[in-house]
Amino acid sequence: MLSVNTINLKQCNLCPLSCGADRISGKGRCGAGKDIEISSWNLHFGEEPPVSGTKGSGTIFFTHCSLRCIFCQNYPISHLGNGKKITEQKFIEIMLRLQSDGAHNINFVTPTHYSIHIAQALKKIKGKELKIPTLYNCSGYEKTETIKMLNGLIDIYMPDAKFYSNSAGSALCRADNYALVNRKALKEMYLQAGELVLDENGIAVKGLILRHLVLPGHTGETEKMLKFIYEDIGNDIYLSLMSQYHPAGNSVGHPVIGRRLNPGEYRDAQKAARKYGF
Repeated sequence: MLSVNTINLKQCNLCPLSCGADRISGKGRCGAGKDIEISSWNLHFGEEPPVSGTKGSGTIFFTHCSLRCIFCQNYPISHLGNGKKITEQKFIEIMLRLQSDGAHNINFVTPTHYSIHIAQALKKIKGKELKIPTLYNCSGYEKTETIKMLNGLIDIYMPDAKFYSNSAGSALCRADNYALVNRKALKEMYLQAGELVLDENGIAVKGLILRHLVLPGHTGETEKMLKFIYEDIGNDIYLSLMSQYHPAGNSVGHPVIGRRLNPGEYRDAQKAARKYGF
């Protein structure tokens, strides 16, 4: 089992790529080195309603990514590495500033490759200076050992459930084991956080929110993914079935996903969600 004390950035094993790269003197396959890199931090009002609420989610967008989805909606950040290095102290100051600005939560966006940095910082301030919930907003491509390392430090998990099949993960990302890894990770997150708990104002304080972005030409993947969630996790969770896909990055001109979703495809996704009682 991974822990803060057993993570070795000289042979990085944080994510399922387990590339073994020396991130102290170089970079991993994800593009990250030894320092935290972020592209922006702000109060974000475009997340799911229980997350953004009325005062906004305190989002911290991390640079780089352990996946290389050809349709990445944050391509300049994840693929091109737009961002800047910060110290742990600056990272802590950002979290506390977002809290003082009224954020409902601290929302770590694309955090996987910095999960050790996040854990180390939270151990110093969570439950002390930092009083608001923490949220792990990820691709769903996670080692269960890394998620276990975060137990007690993360209140809300908001992972993607991108693909049911490994073939889709291989074709659209660089991870031919995405589906298997994802399903194990979702179960571990649910085991830790449980169903979504809201406060008296409808703001999330704990639990699991599952995101699924419906892709053009892939409504079969959507139904299979929802069936898995229903059978292995349950339909009482908060499901965000997203329709906002647009071609970005390397998906522009793609023969299948190089277009926007059409209304019929999203209706099919909704029909599948109703079929399984979401």
